[in-house]
Amino acid sequence: MKGLTTHILDLTHGHPASEVAIELYRWEGSTRRLLNTATTNADGRLDEPLLTLDRMQSGEYELLFYIGDYFRKKGLQLSDPAFLDKIAVRVGISNSASHYHVPLLVSPWGYQIYRGS
Repeated sequence: MKGLTTHILDLTHGHPASEVAIELYRWEGSTRRLLNTATTNADGRLDEPLLTLDRMQSGEYELLFYIGDYFRKKGLQLSDPAFLDKIAVRVGISNSASHYHVPLLVSPWGYQIYRGS
């Protein structure tokens, strides 16, 4: 897949994080505009890119991962409020013709994000 993609690995349980809701926003100045919503599949990936190459523009984007809901569905007791409920990751796209992959490694207490391939 080309465009803007992601996948999520659950470090607590040691497998891909399925059924995680994700929202994609584009920042235009101080305004945040919703572009897409998606849910991860059994492999912790999306069936389609969050943003296809034909729709990509240079600029600032935000991925919002609903990770607290995921861990609650897995039966974990989270604090109220959860330490990590929603994870917002802002990324800059400088080359709209390039593929951007944003993997998330996550537990209820921490996460790592990076530009993958």
